[in-house]
Amino acid sequence: MTADPTRILDVATGYMASKQLFNAARIGVFRAISDGAATASEVAAATEHPERQVRILLDASASTGLLTRSDGRYALAEDAAEYLTGGPHDLSAFLNFLELGSFEAFGHYRHTVDADEGGTLDFDEDGWAMFMAGVMQYNGLHARGFGEVFETSGATRVLDFGGFTAGWSIALAQRNPELTSRMVYPAESGPMLTPEIEAAGLSDRIVVEAGDTVTAVPGGDHDLVLAIHVIHRFTDEQNRQILKNLRASARTGAKLAVFDYFLDSLDRQRALDARHAAEYFNFDGTVVWPEETVTAWLNEAGWAFSHYVDVPGSPRALVAEAV
Repeated sequence: MTADPTRILDVATGYMASKQLFNAARIGVFRAISDGAATASEVAAATEHPERQVRILLDASASTGLLTRSDGRYALAEDAAEYLTGGPHDLSAFLNFLELGSFEAFGHYRHTVDADEGGTLDFDEDGWAMFMAGVMQYNGLHARGFGEVFETSGATRVLDFGGFTAGWSIALAQRNPELTSRMVYPAESGPMLTPEIEAAGLSDRIVVEAGDTVTAVPGGDHDLVLAIHVIHRFTDEQNRQILKNLRASARTGAKLAVFDYFLDSLDRQRALDARHAAEYFNFDGTVVWPEETVTAWLNEAGWAFSHYVDVPGSPRALVAEAV
């Protein structure tokens, strides 16, 4: 053969790997190993599941590198130990959402592709609980990672605009004692934000105001503006207005961090962004915008694109400067 089909088969069978990961996490395979189980029979006993099925999940996890296997004994890789064993950074609720929410929604993806018709959120009470638990857990990962890698030296006045969690402001404030943050968020987010801020002991440095994301003009002389998971939720016209309103609230030279997924212009598209472009539109009709569209909005609004900041396992921050 002149070409190797391995990559095609890896992509085509990726849903199998996803289902195996979801179920290994669901029944507690990784937690069982962290508690001392090492063989398939021990993990089966600890999880109270059939050994044949547990062996398949263990070997599947070993094939992806989440586990190591030696002489029939399994051990956790570093990422599995950190994110799949029930610790403070566990992602099991997000995996549960991906399986029961996102994965199920992809059953109508053929229609989405053919009709260019986005999905709609339609959950019962339990479904909404599953959705919120998963999404907020993943947002926590984003916020922690962003706080660790985003440079805030020289900034003191943050405008955190339009998202749904205080995690980003909290993460930045914990790392930089000079920062104060003004959060202008939809009114329905307020009851969720205040307890989070109080628990972090930052009520004196982070304030919350209600404001409609499209129409609010916060004003002020902020030197760092955060637009966290905002632009995928709005139309072209609405995003143009939002970015103009944010520019009117920032001093010249201020930084803007637009944290979202993008269809980029790199030589090789980031896989996570391209997958979420399909997932967002298919799931609820929201849009992962092309990078060139976003930079055009920025230029029109008085922002100049500067660079991207990568956050492991997360969207990126597109950083611009007020001109």
